[in-house]
Amino acid sequence: MGVINITPDSFSDGGRFLESERAEREAAHQLRSGADVLDLGAQSTRPGASEVGAEEECHRLLQPLRAIRRQHPSALISVDTFHAAVAEAALNAGADWINDVSGGERDPAMLPLMAEAGCPVVLMHNRGNSQTMDTLTDYDDVVLEVLQGLRRRSEVAIAAGVRSNQIIWDPGLGFAKTHEQNLEILQRLECLTADGVPLLMGPSRKRFIGHVLNEPQPRARIWGTAAVTCRCAHAGVAIVRVHDVKPMAQTLKMAEQLW
Repeated sequence: MGVINITPDSFSDGGRFLESERAEREAAHQLRSGADVLDLGAQSTRPGASEVGAEEECHRLLQPLRAIRRQHPSALISVDTFHAAVAEAALNAGADWINDVSGGERDPAMLPLMAEAGCPVVLMHNRGNSQTMDTLTDYDDVVLEVLQGLRRRSEVAIAAGVRSNQIIWDPGLGFAKTHEQNLEILQRLECLTADGVPLLMGPSRKRFIGHVLNEPQPRARIWGTAAVTCRCAHAGVAIVRVHDVKPMAQTLKMAEQLW
């Protein structure tokens, strides 16, 4: 899954693809480089980010989404949002997936929309929001509690009409987790893949990698991201969400031959 942040303030590439033409070029580049899914987001979810609201999200998102759909009619496109209005507008504009960092919890209209759309949906484990999540990292057993949280959100989604075969899990690396907790999740990934629900991991350029490598520049964390990507392949993760598509696609291709 290739990341395209149509935002001015994302943590590693804010502003690079805010203009529609740049987002369109990046989509073409990522597809050529080996992306199977494009994940478009118009609201930064980094720690400390301000929320812009559904109207501004749509203003940023829909023009490049429509253009990418016209140019790449067979591409799989995911929309990264926790607003049902944005998700519905994006689906109508040609998106195929909904990727909700709140696991369908922030907007009560989201789960019914997911059920009606019948499309693949990513439910992510999270606590709080961008302003509060770094203070909500108290776990007795982070892996067990993430797994329980994902199971609970799936049960709520299924009760709302979402089919079990629509659901993809994301344990939310970097969302209400410390550096050490992110590493523990990665060390014990098999606990999360054992239920058989496809698992999506989003390690790309994140702070915990910078912490391990003592690398403050997110775009310089490519080799740390590659190491995590190998671990994901080893554990049978279904999808890895990355910024640097070509090197990570190559990393996954080689890792799949090893495991």
